[in-house]
Amino acid sequence: MNLVANPARLSCADADFEAKFKARLHWSADTDAAIEARVADILADVQQRGDAAVLEYTARFDGLNVGSMGELELSQAELKAAFEAIPPAQRDALQAAARRVRSYHEAQKKANGESWSYRDEDGTLLGQKVTPLDRVGIYVPGGKAAYPSSVLMNAIPAHVAGVGEIIMVVPTPKGEKNALVLAAAYVAGVTRAFTIGGAQAVAALAYGTATVPKVDKITGPGNAYVASAKKRVFGTVGIDMIAGPSEILVLADGTTPADWVAMDLFSQAEHDELAQSILLCPDAAYIDAVQEAIDRLLPSMPRAAIIVRSLSDRGALIHTRSMEEACEISNRIAPEHLEVSSREPHRWEPLLRHAGAIFLGAYTSESLGDYCAGPNHVLPTSGTARFSSPLGVYDFQKRSSLIEVSEAGAQVLGKIAAELAYGEGLQAHARAAEMRLQPVPDMRAN
Repeated sequence: MNLVANPARLSCADADFEAKFKARLHWSADTDAAIEARVADILADVQQRGDAAVLEYTARFDGLNVGSMGELELSQAELKAAFEAIPPAQRDALQAAARRVRSYHEAQKKANGESWSYRDEDGTLLGQKVTPLDRVGIYVPGGKAAYPSSVLMNAIPAHVAGVGEIIMVVPTPKGEKNALVLAAAYVAGVTRAFTIGGAQAVAALAYGTATVPKVDKITGPGNAYVASAKKRVFGTVGIDMIAGPSEILVLADGTTPADWVAMDLFSQAEHDELAQSILLCPDAAYIDAVQEAIDRLLPSMPRAAIIVRSLSDRGALIHTRSMEEACEISNRIAPEHLEVSSREPHRWEPLLRHAGAIFLGAYTSESLGDYCAGPNHVLPTSGTARFSSPLGVYDFQKRSSLIEVSEAGAQVLGKIAAELAYGEGLQAHARAAEMRLQPVPDMRAN
């Protein structure tokens, strides 16, 4: 195989930069019509036939033929056994990562996730009650690779938020279970786990079957079928986001070893052929050094074929006129992962407004955030960082407004509400407010 990766070489100084830049960035979030139609059929079938449909699709798509849904559920004993069976180094790493993820999300909960209330001068109480979701489903990918880190990042913030039940689904093609994924489920406190995947798993979680409990929200990334299914069941259940291909953007000033940056670009490109890796740098010679490192290091990568396709089809090495211009372009892209690989990362961080996660400094590789730094690695993709945020404790909580109007408060608020209600033509609204302006009848007199 000819392992040559050719990310596009662009320069902001070129007259056709804008056209080439937009063409390289373009990725349609629209799902293929055939996939949409197939997913619609799967969802409807699972909703109608439940477990029987899930078994049929699991056999068809995962090559896993079993006689009952009970054979697809992973017991707590199996999760624990997987944890005890993996090498001690993996156990230690899993627990250390879990501690850091839990610690970060505990701090997040304390900062933003508490109920609050106050009383105004007339005694009216106003506030907000924060409560966890009762039951959530987490989807853990299991196709081209296994992702125990996704188990930690989805289950731990749900656990910290106080969710009562966490139901995990993970495809196991041909019945091959990844022990590290099962061990992560044990460490993260998953309540129940099923070896099912694809649109049928999303349907089972959204609608419930005789075996799989219906959840309130589904989180976690998956392939195009999973993304399409999540989009379709939204409204029946909540979802975290519609995730596109993984992305990394590196802002480099030329002071980081070129090999480090090349490997950081590989770290996203190896996910799949649609992943995007971009370098922005004002130093043309440094860009040449990164390309040389890409060529030299690529043959040593086990997933080299995927990296080649990703970098050649969607990657870019962009020569900017300054670091300031690089920051402006980064804000236009709003990447999932943004590395500021600079000697002075805090000089540039204030200029960066849109990113799922920002990694500051040469030593902060994106991969550390993927596994064990603490903040969540479930991040907005495809430019959605302009208006959305990483997965967190807040995604597993809901807020109820608290309103307790005192008698004195009703005399003030009632007149305001009645006036506005009459203006909207809603007579009952107005009268309900006006009735509180009158003395409360003594019901005991009757």
